[in-house]
Amino acid sequence: MRDGIRLFTAVYVPKDTSEARPILLTRTPYSVRPYGPESYIQNPTPFRDRYFRERYIIVFQDVRGRYMSEGTFVDVRPYRPIKKGSWDVDETTDTYDTVDWLVKNVPHNNGRVGVSGISYGGFYSSMAAIDAHPAVKAVSPQAPVSRWMGGDDFFHNGAFLLSHAFDFYIGFGRPRPLPVKETWPKFDHGTPDGYEFFLRLGPVKNANVRYMKDSVAFWNEMSRHWRWDRFWQERDVLPHLRNIRPAMLFVGGWFDTENLWGALNGYAEVERWNPGTSNQLVMGPWYHHQWGSDSGYTLGSFEWGSPTAAFFIDSIEVPFFRYHLEGKGNPRSFEAAVFLTGRNEWRFLGSWPPHDADSMKIFLGGQGRLSFHSLIEIPPAFDEYVNDPATPVPYTDEIVHWYNHAFMVGDQRFASRRPDVLTYQSEILRDDLTLAGPIDARLFVSSSGTDCDWIVKVVDVFPDDTPEPDPNPRGVKLGGYQMLVRGDVLRGKFHSSMSEPRPFIPGKITPIDLRLQDIYHTFKKGHRLMVQIQSSWFPMIDRNPGKFINIFNAEGSDFQKTTQRVYHSTRFPSFLRVNVERSVGAAAP
Repeated sequence: MRDGIRLFTAVYVPKDTSEARPILLTRTPYSVRPYGPESYIQNPTPFRDRYFRERYIIVFQDVRGRYMSEGTFVDVRPYRPIKKGSWDVDETTDTYDTVDWLVKNVPHNNGRVGVSGISYGGFYSSMAAIDAHPAVKAVSPQAPVSRWMGGDDFFHNGAFLLSHAFDFYIGFGRPRPLPVKETWPKFDHGTPDGYEFFLRLGPVKNANVRYMKDSVAFWNEMSRHWRWDRFWQERDVLPHLRNIRPAMLFVGGWFDTENLWGALNGYAEVERWNPGTSNQLVMGPWYHHQWGSDSGYTLGSFEWGSPTAAFFIDSIEVPFFRYHLEGKGNPRSFEAAVFLTGRNEWRFLGSWPPHDADSMKIFLGGQGRLSFHSLIEIPPAFDEYVNDPATPVPYTDEIVHWYNHAFMVGDQRFASRRPDVLTYQSEILRDDLTLAGPIDARLFVSSSGTDCDWIVKVVDVFPDDTPEPDPNPRGVKLGGYQMLVRGDVLRGKFHSSMSEPRPFIPGKITPIDLRLQDIYHTFKKGHRLMVQIQSSWFPMIDRNPGKFINIFNAEGSDFQKTTQRVYHSTRFPSFLRVNVERSVGAAAP
């Protein structure tokens, strides 16, 4: 690199040198292993295997400060728009210097470079597109880390994703003073039951006291920066997606807990600020990184009817790189390639969200009703429940210690039967209803405490006579199944500002707004639409003590029961604003 640091880079070059080939680069903090000139990848993922067969020059690099690379690692290293000298580096300069070295030193390359990566690798891919080297012609940020305090990974609207952050940083965050080949040790929870483990853990501060013991620097940084401030602002990728020259292909999964937000919003920002740049979005029915690890045929209890990940790689991703790196073929012309769940079909659209969609309000009403037309005012004017941090609502009914990917399509009947979950349900749908794009919840609420979480879930309720799948190894009962389609959380103290949190005034009715991330789903004729509201989602989300406090400093004595109310009167109407697609059209070939 320009500052003299050396980054460990593994280069796989085709034996056939009769034709100059493009370079495909992936930069990762997760190791380029196996190491050594005689060590080769034994079981390539579908992504890697396809490009080996395409005879690309495949390059993997340990990023600065990780595994065998020199230097110091910085989580989501901030971009420096003004470089003051060769010592002033960031991920854009490391990518530029890497590409420059590759095109000058790797024989038989054609001078064109593509960059791709998933999750943290998606972050490094986004960085590659900023101030890009002239040889970089195509970039695909996939499930990219982009704004950790906003909607990615460890914080959703100010709420801390406890189990995900703990299980990740207990290993990943360990210090690495010198280059090493070993991976981080697997943490022993002592129980397969994550709900029980994190309940025993107690307040979040105990994670550091009992296990990390100040050895994980970024955990302590998150604890100090518990609200939006300069620390998080510097790590926000989106404002820097300007003057983008390479062709862009953003990829995400509808059921990605970690980085759905990054894919959707990264695409939107490039679209907004770079009108002349080729920019496309792909959203499949996948959990985090599923398209890079299996065929994408199933998720949890559901089969999609086709190997969706294989289709993406063969029909979208490979043609994208082939066209921009080789000048061959005719890639599909689309703005957004999106999988329509419910109908289980790919659609190739001219915009995302689609232009042919009408805004509509869905009102919460008395006696657990949902109305698509107007508020049904049935006394009393509110529903209430008691939220007890000692018995939080689980995010899944399965016993898992690492978060369960399939919970994003999980059956919510276990939750709707709890007294601390409010459930609102429509009448049986007379026609198909396709929702496309973001869902905005406007709720009028109150709490007996000074802080609380608000979780909103959108659920597809299957008819009671829905047949079971065949084969059915999981023993799934689809009759009456309550399929989670989308859910998200708002930490109440941030209801008006992420940088200036405010306490609730106990008992005072307060409007809150929560944008749920985009969906593309058909609620089929004969189904019902359901909305669930709750104040805990454990241990995916840490427990809110019901008290206005920096949650990382909370003591066990700070946790208290609170009474939550959701209002649905003419004066205080609670509703969801959705986009209803007018005409779905035919499935894409």
